[in-house]
Amino acid sequence: MAKNILEIRHLVKKFGDFTAVSGINLEIKTGEIFGILGPNGAGKTTTINMILGLYKPTSGSITINGINVEKEGDKVKPMMGLMTQETVVDGDLTAWDNLEIAAELYHVSKGKMAGKIRDALEEAELTDFAQKKAGTFSGGMQRRLALVKAMIQDPMLLILDEPTTGLDIQNRVSMWGHIKDLTKIGVTIILTTQYLEEADALCDRIAIIDHGKIKAIGTASELKRMVGTGRILEMILDSDSQAQQAASLLKVHFKLSPAVKGDKLEAILEKWNPKMLPEMLDALERKKIIVASVNVHFPTLDDVFIKLTGSGMRDEASTEYVSARTQIMRRR
Repeated sequence: MAKNILEIRHLVKKFGDFTAVSGINLEIKTGEIFGILGPNGAGKTTTINMILGLYKPTSGSITINGINVEKEGDKVKPMMGLMTQETVVDGDLTAWDNLEIAAELYHVSKGKMAGKIRDALEEAELTDFAQKKAGTFSGGMQRRLALVKAMIQDPMLLILDEPTTGLDIQNRVSMWGHIKDLTKIGVTIILTTQYLEEADALCDRIAIIDHGKIKAIGTASELKRMVGTGRILEMILDSDSQAQQAASLLKVHFKLSPAVKGDKLEAILEKWNPKMLPEMLDALERKKIIVASVNVHFPTLDDVFIKLTGSGMRDEASTEYVSARTQIMRRR
């Protein structure tokens, strides 16, 4: 197996005059969990659809285990698995039947099929529910079934598109454990997620994409150092005007460069001293500026994300966003 299971070179995808992906270069190492983060409309889904062979690149190339996706797609497809954001299990069928149909679609041999289904059910902790209809399962059970369904053909590369969306925290953490277990058997994972703490917990490396371009790649720790080595100060003031007053005071007296949004103030404390916070609060109190809440913390991926994209996860619909599942359904 190649050292880099996936290599992307100068990848571009245009829809008419709209450029969804603009010259991406990327290498993903065999056996790692690689996160792709970005606001809605950033180009994540278009990139993944090209990796899957669902979109043809306008220019550039994608190779998986040394094989060109566009030129030899039939050789590449058996190497990949996909778990979509939508839970694609048939609620009218049993867990066993769902896995059996997936195994047949992926041409798993008849001699191996029953054993692989039993192993998948055990991995998903669904052995006792093998003959139960999937529609009776909880959300967490259905997501675990969807995960092992995506693994039924033993792919080298597994794409997980927001695998824990809609799950409560207990089921989300349980899913994290199942995802980590896959790397122990050599599976490489591409993960997209709207939960930045999930990327922090799971990913060996992370790429942040915006406007079709990669803004940064690195480990979570490397990305956090882009924000600074100090602390992040967050304050909520009594009003928008008081937030502006507080920002002016902190700029003049403490040499900070606060950013203000409404009644919220945020600043980077490059050189943290525990005495700084009481001094700031005393100075604000003397000016009768009321602080509703204050928080000082190490940089997080949220801070990195906001610094690089200028926003949190965007909610607007995008020309580039067509889910992989939709594309698959169109091709049937």
